[in-house]
Amino acid sequence: MFRSMKITRVEPIPVCVPLKKGMTAKTAHGEHVVSPYVIVKVHTDAGIVGLGEATISGLWSGETQAGTVSAINDYIAPLLIGKDPRDITAARRAMDFVIKLNPFTKCAVEIALWDIAGKAAGLPVYQLLGGKVRDKVRIKLVVWARDVDGSCRMAEEHLARGVTCVKVKTGLDPETDIARVRAVRAITPQHIPVTTDSNCGWTLQQAKHCLRELADVKLLLAEQPIPAGDHAALAELRASTPTPIMADESVFTLQDAWLLSTHRAADIFSVYPGKHGGIAGTAEIVSVAKAAGLRCTIGSNLELGIGTAAMLHVAAALPEVDTDSLPADTIGPFYHDGDVVKQPLDLGPPYAKVPTGPGLGVELDEAALARFRVG
Repeated sequence: MFRSMKITRVEPIPVCVPLKKGMTAKTAHGEHVVSPYVIVKVHTDAGIVGLGEATISGLWSGETQAGTVSAINDYIAPLLIGKDPRDITAARRAMDFVIKLNPFTKCAVEIALWDIAGKAAGLPVYQLLGGKVRDKVRIKLVVWARDVDGSCRMAEEHLARGVTCVKVKTGLDPETDIARVRAVRAITPQHIPVTTDSNCGWTLQQAKHCLRELADVKLLLAEQPIPAGDHAALAELRASTPTPIMADESVFTLQDAWLLSTHRAADIFSVYPGKHGGIAGTAEIVSVAKAAGLRCTIGSNLELGIGTAAMLHVAAALPEVDTDSLPADTIGPFYHDGDVVKQPLDLGPPYAKVPTGPGLGVELDEAALARFRVG
């Protein structure tokens, strides 16, 4: 047990990891062919190094790779050097004071602090969060918004892997979206649920039309059908359809969660550390959902192994993250043509296993990091 420990350096490392051929993403947000992320190492005087990952995207949170590196070097690192890395609450307050927004950047630093705390105590992060309520996390795989034939081929590949839930991307063109969902549903066994994710791509009227047309498909849920920011419109949509509505882009902050719950605008929250500035922020939002009688599941920004490990610890420790009924998106490594961790995570399908080693339970592959490093 380390009685004292100080942060000596916060090191942001920009990387670019391509997605696999045939697995590149197409959504209402555009094309995702390569992931320009930032890996973070938090060094300590005890020799323990914590690992973090910023899955930044200008289209998603407004953060960029260069901006993340600058925010850490110029604002966050000077504040944290010399502090005990296990004082996570104090570190969160300091980061929020010195620079606003930037949730994925702050998350990368925060999960590195959890990694250090777990390694110092010889415990996995889920144990620091109160212990496991589940050993494995049911996952779903994503069918991107391709033409109908291409979407069906991708769905068939996912089903052959053993997945027990399929998510279909929509939000580009209502009639093509409807055709894509119907085609995937037709080739998917009836006991396997199908969800949609429009990534803010439909207008309110388009969403009403599409969900009405797909009523007989009996979707498990419809994720973020309309743009974020209008809680009343999302509540109106929820009232007009029996399909459960899941908020994703609409719920970044604690205030977002409160507004969604008070407007009764969603049935489910999609949560994950990157979007909420870290593991502790995710737990806070899950508590709001619990108070409002809502359920949560784990979303994704196509993380690599470090970010995915953090998500699995959250899913393991928080009962309200109902991945058994609402399969999670802890799937980023499936789609990437490489990773920066030595031992790949066991992601199934149908279930991902929660890492059991100290901290996040993953080890950095320095050779892979050098291969993907930018500059």
